[in-house]
Amino acid sequence: MQRKKLFIPGPVEVSPEILQAMATPMIGHRGLEYSALHGAVKPKLKKLLYTENPVFLSTSSATGVMEGAVRNLCAKRVLSCTCGAFSERWHEIALANGKEADPLSVEWGRAIKPEMVEERLATGRYDCLTLVHNETSTGVMSPLAAIAEVVRRYPEVMFVVDTVSSLAAVKIEVDRLGIDVCLAGVQKAFGLPPGLAVCSVSKRALERAATVKNRGYYFDFIEFKEYDDKNQTPCTPAISQIFALNTQLERMFKEGLEARFERHLAMAKRCRAWASAHFGLFPESGYESVTLTAVSNTRNVDMKHVEAELAKRGKEISNGYGKLKNKTFRIAHMADCAPAELEGLLRELDEIVG
Repeated sequence: MQRKKLFIPGPVEVSPEILQAMATPMIGHRGLEYSALHGAVKPKLKKLLYTENPVFLSTSSATGVMEGAVRNLCAKRVLSCTCGAFSERWHEIALANGKEADPLSVEWGRAIKPEMVEERLATGRYDCLTLVHNETSTGVMSPLAAIAEVVRRYPEVMFVVDTVSSLAAVKIEVDRLGIDVCLAGVQKAFGLPPGLAVCSVSKRALERAATVKNRGYYFDFIEFKEYDDKNQTPCTPAISQIFALNTQLERMFKEGLEARFERHLAMAKRCRAWASAHFGLFPESGYESVTLTAVSNTRNVDMKHVEAELAKRGKEISNGYGKLKNKTFRIAHMADCAPAELEGLLRELDEIVG
């Protein structure tokens, strides 16, 4: 298999140091060694999320926790903010779990705005709102802080946020924003292989969950809390992933969180400038993602040719997602990606597309 450097929205490049951490000899998941590892990771995750809430470790994709959140927290009706493929999926998940749910939908490429949320929550119909902060199918980052300000005016509404492709790249102050569940997978801005999800869960979310019937088994937040209090997980955890997570969190703090956020923003600005000079940007102005750039294929370049030529050079980007295939393409710049690596990719794209 040809080795290609990944500039796709996930999974991302994984550093040798992280791969080495995953090779740590195995330990038992019910012993003191695992409890020590779990106990070491928790305060680091809280620091990253700017929260005092418990942060659970789930051996699953983030999609599993998305399902768990609606099962645990919706007793009445979900308002699903949809602006692309993955936010639409969350709406489908709510319906598939028998929840009453309505979409708050905008055209792909547009962002969810606070006034839209205000209008719908004012009806009093909802007790749970789901939002994808950074929609990787469209390259749109919705204004989390402004939306959070609106949701805070509706204390009966659980605020559940997918930060799958923004957490660890963008500053997300969970407690200040009043997020009840903040979830992410580690295969994007965390810079780890896929297979592990993290989620912070507020006290009021746990109180709500305790009143909801049929929360399911694998993603029961009450069960997660009981085991987390003992530095354990309800089911067998992905121990190798958690060794890697512990190492990666230390690497993040060594870089400095503010420096990490600044690095991601600088790469986003550079990639947007390149896209604007050669093509155009797909997201509406002012709502562009910080972790990937969705480029409008205004010149109708042959994306199969671009991908093939990049593969010869040992690199990979992503075509547009779903109905945006060939109409857009996406360049990711997250996790441990360095500005110099992005510059190298852009130079090679210059050679290919002219």
